[in-house]
Parts: sequence; C-alpha cells; structure tokens
Amino acid sequence: MRLLVLLSAVVMACVGCAHTQQPERRIYVIAEDTQGVGTALGTGGAGDRDCQEEHEACFRRCWRKSYPPYPHKHDEWYYKRCTADCRKAFNECVDEQEEAEREAKKLEFRGVDQAIEWIRINKAEVALGTIIIIAGAAFVITTGGSGALILAPLAL
Repeated sequence: MRLLVLLSAVVMACVGCAHTQQPERRIYVIAEDTQGVGTALGTGGAGDRDCQEEHEACFRRCWRKSYPPYPHKHDEWYYKRCTADCRKAFNECVDEQEEAEREAKKLEFRGVDQAIEWIRINKAEVALGTIIIIAGAAFVITTGGSGALILAPLAL
C-alpha cells in the first residue's frame, strides 16, 4: 500500500509539472550588423542632465550667499549645511535619471513580428541590453557571434 501511495505521488508530481508552458527559446535576427544602434541616445543619461555639475553649482550658489542664517557666518556649520542640502538635490537627480533609464529601457509588444519591425525602424533609439517584453516573455537586444543584431530570450 505504501508503495502504491509513493508511486502515485511521484506520478502526480511529474504530470503536474508537464503541463507548464516552456518559454520560447528561439532567437530572432533583427539585422545583419549593429550599425546605427543607439546613435540617437544621449550620452549623459536620461535628459542629458549632469548631476555632478548641478551639485557643484548648487554648492557655489549656497556658499556665495552674502547672509547665511543667523548667527552663523561662512563657518564649518554653514559648509556642512550647504553640503547636506546640495547632496540631497544630487541624490534626487541621480534617482530621477535611474528611474527614467529603467522606464526608457522597458518595451512591451503583443507579437514578435511587431517587436522586430519596431526595432528595425527605431534602431537608433534602442541600446544593446534593452529588455523587450513580448506577450509576457522577456527578450533582450544583443549581438550574435557574427556581429548580427539579435533578439534573444532573457534567461533568468
């Protein structure tokens, strides 16, 4: 009896896993070369903002104020305050850029043909490593061994 129960459990486990849909493993060739990929993208991140330059300008503006808060003058306390205030603005700038980059790199399509056609048309606007969602499956734009631009399934 125990053998029958054990055998039934093993069969049920195998049959239960057999119905799960396997992810598509096909690789799609978008172009024979990567020429023109990412040429329309800015080099300074999302919106071409330079957070470091903004941080330095913030500190200069803060430090150059002719009347710091009473009773302080341009002393160590005021230096730390300017540093803290501008660091907060710098961190917000970096967070905004990272969020914009994440949103810009997420593309969703209903079919593979639609995705490939969009990528061919907008080749200059995508970057290598961009994640594409096609009908719930994740793909990544990458290069093949021969230098071809391909859309490969993303294996997690």
